[in-house]
Amino acid sequence: MNIGYMLKEGIKSVWINKVFSIASIATMMASIFLFGVFYAILVNFQSVVQDVESGVAITVFFDEGATQDQMDEVGQKIATRPEVLKFNFVSADEAWEDYKLEYFEGDEDAAAAFGSENPLANEASYEIYMEDISQQQDLVDYLEGQEYVRRVRQSETVANTLSDANTLIGVVSIAVLIILICVAIFLISNTVRTGIAVRKEEIGIMKMIGATDVFVRSPFIVEGIFIGAVGAVVPLIILYFLYGRVITYVAEQFGFLNSMMTFVSARSVFTILIPISLILGIGIGYLGSRVTVRRHINV
Repeated sequence: MNIGYMLKEGIKSVWINKVFSIASIATMMASIFLFGVFYAILVNFQSVVQDVESGVAITVFFDEGATQDQMDEVGQKIATRPEVLKFNFVSADEAWEDYKLEYFEGDEDAAAAFGSENPLANEASYEIYMEDISQQQDLVDYLEGQEYVRRVRQSETVANTLSDANTLIGVVSIAVLIILICVAIFLISNTVRTGIAVRKEEIGIMKMIGATDVFVRSPFIVEGIFIGAVGAVVPLIILYFLYGRVITYVAEQFGFLNSMMTFVSARSVFTILIPISLILGIGIGYLGSRVTVRRHINV
């Protein structure tokens, strides 16, 4: 097969049907642009959720009279759990010091009323932070079944809320992506179908002199891939420069957000967004043109 001919005829077909080609490229650009915007928002939202998740702790309290060795034994079991991100041990003395700082606000006279006795002598604990908050209940059930464990305190409402938010994000992402893909495939199919109609007589002659189906179909496949590639590259360039400016503007104009969240860097976003968008653009172009060619090339 002559690759040069295939590429030349594919680009030529784009030019011949420039009105439809421009419409398809514009639609692909809009689809990829919207996908990129949605993806950037999604990544930053997930970053916020993960930050919140990493701050939600499960607290494990021990039986009265439990020894340090027994508490260390529980800690070793916690360390083997795959869902655990990190954990730390809080001794009874540390718990009392934290309590005084939080509730007495440094008032030594109020704390002195307890004398040398530690009212939290039996409140040594492990604070556990998780990779995925949706697995919290499984870990809680496991810990409650361990020897020497008196009580496990969890943030069930927060965990359920974060899990529901992650589920909603996933569902919305898939729905938006499917809609964008369907719209793009539809327009590319129309463009390729128009190209086939315009060159119907030429295609008929080519087949009469022995041209294979692959040879005849290839330029139209190239046309679809070209439309998909251009429709993906242009919005990626726009998004790259736009994203950096937007996060800089938001950081300058809405400084209070800096204490609430950290924007994901452009490099982190586009390291994933670029290959995904190119695969989507080229893949949609290929799929839309191939399906149309198979249906309409029988001349």
